[in-house]
Amino acid sequence: MNDLFEDNFSIHYKHTIAFYNLENLFDIHDDHQTNDNDLLPTSVKKWTYKRYENKLRKIGFAISSIGFKETDKHPAIIGLAEVENDAVLKDLIASKHLSHCNYRFVHFDSMDERGIDVALLYDSTYFRVSYSETFSVELTNDEGLPDYTRDILLVTGFLEEEEIHVIVNHWSSRREGANETGFKRLAASNKVIEVIETLKLKNKHAKIIVIGDFNDDPNNDSIQRLIKNQDLFNPMESLLSFSRGSTSHDFKWNLFDQIMFTKNFFETEPNTFSYLEANIFDDDFLKLFSGKYKGKPFRTYVGKKYKGGYSDHFPVYAIFKKND
Repeated sequence: MNDLFEDNFSIHYKHTIAFYNLENLFDIHDDHQTNDNDLLPTSVKKWTYKRYENKLRKIGFAISSIGFKETDKHPAIIGLAEVENDAVLKDLIASKHLSHCNYRFVHFDSMDERGIDVALLYDSTYFRVSYSETFSVELTNDEGLPDYTRDILLVTGFLEEEEIHVIVNHWSSRREGANETGFKRLAASNKVIEVIETLKLKNKHAKIIVIGDFNDDPNNDSIQRLIKNQDLFNPMESLLSFSRGSTSHDFKWNLFDQIMFTKNFFETEPNTFSYLEANIFDDDFLKLFSGKYKGKPFRTYVGKKYKGGYSDHFPVYAIFKKND
């Protein structure tokens, strides 16, 4: 067997699992149930069908490229944040660069006030969904009223023949300050711990992957609590640096987008998947190529100003290899 054949043979048994915050993937129609007035053709942002189509095409190309160098194919599973509804997901998987990928999706509408949800795309060639459920993070505001945020999504299914559980997250933002909102992300962390414990009660050897935009870095309390409580491995801990992350604020990099998993992904039993590597997908086409923000994510909007880019986040991904 020559080296080229061996390389192609090994690539066939690798799959990418990714996460991508899409920066407000909204359609152009007014939904009276949500606060989408900023993203309409008549709004100050002038969110037109042409701009919507451009975003779908660009996001589709980005998704199709994640992990391609390592696996020679598009991701098998991609968690998404900031999607408005089923309609935008249908448009996304039908877009130019994804229409051949056999993608389907799992999505539930949440009570989030902005009308943004998490979702899971999966290539039905490789992954078969057997169960899905959402979990609310119960928060209250200063008046003691419910403070609605994105639900946590659990999808259980079979990656080829092996059962895995994927938990998709988009935890509360830091808009009112990191310290002032920290309790919200700790509440989300506790909810994920509950979900994992329930899965482990049913099967103590459950293989679980937790992905999302956590609005906290790997060293923050909410993430560390989750990692230590459930003995997870977080490969993103070593990726955040002064010059690299998944999103940037005030010229400082953060790695809010992360992928972590149970340590049984280090086992190498035949016909099971084991962890190989993880990375930030920050290819040059996703970055600004000039100016004082050079190297930062090429965004769709900066404030109300249209830039025509991809997202204010880079995707993150992990590669898993099937054992012989």
